[in-house]
Amino acid sequence: MITALYIGLGASLGAISRYAITNFGKKHWSHVFPFATLLINLSGAFILGFLFAKQVSPVIYAFLGTGILGGYTTFSTLNTELIGQLKDKKIRRFLLYLILSYAGGLILVFAGYFLGK
Repeated sequence: MITALYIGLGASLGAISRYAITNFGKKHWSHVFPFATLLINLSGAFILGFLFAKQVSPVIYAFLGTGILGGYTTFSTLNTELIGQLKDKKIRRFLLYLILSYAGGLILVFAGYFLGK
C-alpha cells in the first residue's frame, strides 16, 4: 500500500512539472510545432533508461519511474497532437513529430541506459 502512495505522490509531482513546462512552452516557443511535449517525452525516456540502468530499489523505481515519470511524460497528448497534424493536413510536420518522438524516444532510452551503466 505504501508503494501506491509513493507512486501517487510521484505522479502528482511529474504532472505538475509537465504542466509548468507546457505553459512555459506555450508562452516562449513556437506554436507551430509541439516542442514542449517533445521535450517532455524525450527527456522522460532518457531519464527512465538511466534510472533502469541504475537498478534502484523497487520502491524508489516506483516513485521515480512509475510515479514521477509516469505523470511527467504524456503518450496521450503526443498522439492527440499527431492526429491534429494529420487533421490539419500537415503531413511533413506529422512525420517529423512521429519520427522524433518514437525513434528519438527509443534512442534516448538506450542512451540513458548506457550512460547509467
